[in-house]
Amino acid sequence: MFSALKNAFRTPELRKKILYTLLILLIFRVGNALTVPFLDLKMIQAGVISVTDNGFLGYLDILSGGAFSQGSILCLSISPYINASIIMQLLTIAFTKLQNLSKDEEGRKVINKITRWVTVGLAAMQGVGYYTILRNSYDVLDTRFVDTSKGFQSSELFYAAVIVLVMMAGSSVIVWLGDRIDAKGIGNGISMILFAGIVSRVPSVIALFESWWVQGVNGEGVKIFYIPFMIILFLAMLYFIVFVNDAERRIPVQYAKRVVGRKVYGGQSTNFPIKVSMSGVMPLIFATSILSVPSMIESWCNPDAIKDGFWRGFFDFFDPADSWGYAILYFVLIIGFNYFYVFTQYDPVEIANNIRKNNGAIPGIRPGQPTSSYIDRVIKRIVLIGALFLSVVAILPILLSLITNENISLGGTSILIVVSVALETMRQLESQMMMRYYKGFMD
Repeated sequence: MFSALKNAFRTPELRKKILYTLLILLIFRVGNALTVPFLDLKMIQAGVISVTDNGFLGYLDILSGGAFSQGSILCLSISPYINASIIMQLLTIAFTKLQNLSKDEEGRKVINKITRWVTVGLAAMQGVGYYTILRNSYDVLDTRFVDTSKGFQSSELFYAAVIVLVMMAGSSVIVWLGDRIDAKGIGNGISMILFAGIVSRVPSVIALFESWWVQGVNGEGVKIFYIPFMIILFLAMLYFIVFVNDAERRIPVQYAKRVVGRKVYGGQSTNFPIKVSMSGVMPLIFATSILSVPSMIESWCNPDAIKDGFWRGFFDFFDPADSWGYAILYFVLIIGFNYFYVFTQYDPVEIANNIRKNNGAIPGIRPGQPTSSYIDRVIKRIVLIGALFLSVVAILPILLSLITNENISLGGTSILIVVSVALETMRQLESQMMMRYYKGFMD
């Protein structure tokens, strides 16, 4: 990896792309430090907005690199775009017209435009929700402009509109920054911004380890012994993620010979690869979005009305920091969504038809229905392995949080996203260097 980066910096074209990407990420981090207007900066800096114990808000805070808890203009981060992309994927599966549009370049551009408008709509909804949380649960609205002690006033409508519009604009800016990386930088733009936001949480993990160390030195606890265990576990997870991310099941395919004029085509053996981790992190995002709905509703409720009783137990069940039931339900949902996502993206019948159209066949399997049934069985087994992998990676930090009673800022989902984005970016970098060297050889 380091040799590839070294060689890339020696290439003027790639060096410009890398530096441009770093500049965009720097702009993103600077934007995270700018506070939304009409918020009390002193109260925010004092850490009044504490979201680490809330599943929904904590999830958004991780995606935004801490911008959510700081009231930043980029506090919504890429969550509206991710949700819009998920909605458009589901609509593409449900509607034939969208399926036809997704098959050509111009149609995909239309879908991308629709996705961006859906992003704006979702950003407006989340902005209103965030303002409601700030107004009802935290005393961080600047009383010089917004006095919530007297209830909602007509003059507050203007300030609320400004706060929501600024959040919407910040979400749109992030999408634009991602497009700039796609056009002139290296790697996938949205993924790189998500990567930068998650990596910015590393200092909080170091601070947690430091507090454990200080407590151990002062004889105030035994959590100092957690540090080597956590480091070893982190390295093991990295190795496990990289190994499974590159793992694949190769189905042999034999192509028959065919004569076209005086030339003979085909007659070769190849493999049809099926990746173990076909769905990536999408099942994790689906499952987290579903499980975060109760926490989101709780954030909008009056705390005094849900202090005890059924609703208190209901909301506590969906608290990842205090509920073993949450971890079990999370595990089951990831497996279910993994199967759902894979079989909406990969059609065994279509794969079998493509192999037959190219005069290919799987050795020992008849073309047509037997081939599609065989591919279906293989995919189901591979999906189960990938689903178990995602589930273990996702719930392991949750289990550690329950055992240690400490919030682990970098969860399994975050680590998986960081490693996947890093690997994909390095593949693109190596691919572009290979194309450049090939072009130079041909010249």
